[in-house]
Amino acid sequence: MPEVRGKPVDPEELTGEEGEILVRLARRSVEYYFERGEIMPVPEGLPPKLYRPGMAFVTIETYLGGGRRELRGCIGVTVPVESLAKAVIEVALESAFRDPRFPPLRREELDTVTFEVSVLSEFEYLGDTPEERLAGVVIGRDGLIVRDYRTGRSGLLLPVVPVDYVWDEETFLSQTCVKAGLWPDCWLDPHVRVYRYRARAWREEYPRGPVEERILRNEYIAKLRGAGLA
Repeated sequence: MPEVRGKPVDPEELTGEEGEILVRLARRSVEYYFERGEIMPVPEGLPPKLYRPGMAFVTIETYLGGGRRELRGCIGVTVPVESLAKAVIEVALESAFRDPRFPPLRREELDTVTFEVSVLSEFEYLGDTPEERLAGVVIGRDGLIVRDYRTGRSGLLLPVVPVDYVWDEETFLSQTCVKAGLWPDCWLDPHVRVYRYRARAWREEYPRGPVEERILRNEYIAKLRGAGLA
């Protein structure tokens, strides 16, 4: 495997084909572990970008039909130390077997779940004032991180979350505070640090099916219109 080196992968660099490769890697990683009981090595011959450092989350969902899904596991890495390919392979296993909210995935579930990979950009500080923070969030583009260095608490929500729940910007900020185990309006506190990042997400349309990129901003606008809010 090529040496991990270079600038972390930005999601905007990736092609649709590379996004699909990452989703296939996530599923194959879990299958390989069921078959051999060990972590799958990073394959050779991948696009060069995928050997550069990267940050990613893998989301596993139970597919209920008709496009409906139920969360089954979601874990990621937010420090670009490993190659993007290796990060996806490893967090796919974490999502499948070590998400504390769910029991470990069973082999027989592989035909009933979908895999989704979100690739994250580097983080940007949103400023000290509530006005800067509120104005700096774009639903469908940004994910958020809240950190309170006084308590050591932190929380992260992916860009897909406010889209799925049709939150506005203030609700998104508040729910990220809650994810960190803090009070909902902690984002108003200048001592609490708030960061944004961009991400792109690819997922299986159905278990083992074609891979599509989620155009989150379009999803969000469509949901707002469906709810009579836009």
